[in-house]
Amino acid sequence: MIAYVTVGADDIALAKRFYSAFLPALGYGLKEGSEGLSYALPVPPGQSAVLPDFYVKPTFDGHPASAGNGTMIAFEVRSQKEVRDLHAAALAAGGSDEGQPGLRDSYGPHFYVAYLRDPQGNKIALFSSDPRSTP
Repeated sequence: MIAYVTVGADDIALAKRFYSAFLPALGYGLKEGSEGLSYALPVPPGQSAVLPDFYVKPTFDGHPASAGNGTMIAFEVRSQKEVRDLHAAALAAGGSDEGQPGLRDSYGPHFYVAYLRDPQGNKIALFSSDPRSTP
């Protein structure tokens, strides 16, 4: 099981604007600290943590952050409409389009996805496989 995902960012304020445009809609809460941004799903009392957490941090080695070639982080959402809405919100918050929302038949008949780049260049996917959704 994946426990957490971390991406590097040189401009934490810009990264916060981008990720806060869609992660709260997916249930993630934000904690900020000197070490960067920590997004986590709420944990009901007496329950185990819901994983994965998502962190946005300055690099540990002090060199500029860079996106991994071939690396992508995907977030599942409830519906095709939410894919479109969150894609638009992320673009308005400083992201760039890497693939408009739409069905990708090569991944299955109900796989609806949008691709983005965060301000640092990290590739993000927002997808829904809900067969009841319509474009």
